[in-house]
Amino acid sequence: MAIIDLVRWSPQGNKTIYAWRYPETNLSTYTQLVVQESQEAVLFSKGQVVGKFGPGKHTLNTENLPILRSLFGIPFGKKNPFTAEVWFVNKIQTFSIDWAVSKMPIHDPDYNTQLPLVAGGRYGLKVNDAEKFLIKSVGTKTEFTQDDLTNQFFGEFSTKTKSQIAQYVIKHRVGFKYLSAFLDELSEFLKGALNPFWDNLGLELLQFNITTIDIDKSTEEGRKVAEAIATQASMSITGHTWQQEQMFNTANNAVDGFGNGNGGLIGGLMAMNMMGGISGGGSVGSGMMNPQFDQPKFGGNNQQGDNFNKEQQQQVKMVYCSNCAKKYPSTTRFCPYCGDEYNPCPKCGTDNDKKAKRCVSCGSPLLSGGENCPHCNAPMVSGATFCGNCGKQVSSGDNCSRCGTTLPPSVKFCPKCGNKR
Repeated sequence: MAIIDLVRWSPQGNKTIYAWRYPETNLSTYTQLVVQESQEAVLFSKGQVVGKFGPGKHTLNTENLPILRSLFGIPFGKKNPFTAEVWFVNKIQTFSIDWAVSKMPIHDPDYNTQLPLVAGGRYGLKVNDAEKFLIKSVGTKTEFTQDDLTNQFFGEFSTKTKSQIAQYVIKHRVGFKYLSAFLDELSEFLKGALNPFWDNLGLELLQFNITTIDIDKSTEEGRKVAEAIATQASMSITGHTWQQEQMFNTANNAVDGFGNGNGGLIGGLMAMNMMGGISGGGSVGSGMMNPQFDQPKFGGNNQQGDNFNKEQQQQVKMVYCSNCAKKYPSTTRFCPYCGDEYNPCPKCGTDNDKKAKRCVSCGSPLLSGGENCPHCNAPMVSGATFCGNCGKQVSSGDNCSRCGTTLPPSVKFCPKCGNKR
């Protein structure tokens, strides 16, 4: 059996190899060992470490390996063979190890519910104790790569990573919406927590980065959560509520059914009723399609001007000027922007043009041609003597010569008995 005179290792290819065993074990006291930069050689004989060598060229004699005397009884200075395994350990710094964990349920403080999360990133390792690394990690393999490392310790690494992320979120009460702002701080936190794990294996955790934390969309539960969050964001931007969202969806389905001939007349009427009856708060009855948002309501029956002053005093609402379309309080008699007089609909309070016959918002007939009560500002029928809203007399005209009824200045005949003025 030939004795090896030169032992060396020159890694080839792009694969990251942490440890490599020289295939031959027949050495002698004149064997030359060449160790390159960023490498360390460790010799094992009869189950124990007999020597460690850094970068350079070394002769494996009893001066470098005094333990050979006790193992083989080799006299000094003679070319005597011995058996030993030579391991080369790559001590280069690597920063290209990708990691990812899934199925990580965490109770979120913002949504006050459990969210299924996934996280991923990259980290870097370096062998800082070659002997410990070979004994605890490599074992009986002839080659130990980066893939071997990540596969061998994936379970323990994932458990520790999930646990530390959950502890950080709970301790600092960081919600999912703000996690991206804490990636640097969270990365440093996990590096400090995981470093003892790698140090026990003879490795040093040089860098640990979290690049993403997101909802786990690989499960049905995660997809529902992601959809709910997206819907909430959409409603926050557009300003509509969940109830309105459901009403829109139902109305659209009814319209689609009507168009496809599946819903018939009932589906069409249902859709039109919903589109015309959804209020700003999600209830049916006051017109979602109404362009006059946040208009005051001036009574729930058909009596025009019935509760105008009472409602006006109870709650001030905003109306849109029929002339300049700018918003102002309903308690204002004239628009503060253009000076146009407020002409409210007696039913919904929308401001209308003086010449309008019907309300532009609800379609109710307007009492055009009359005047407003000087006491409560409610609209009145032209020529009325008393206000239909507050009951106070509004006319300062003469009395009828026949029945004594007070006559408005503009009438020629008594509205009660018909007597000519």
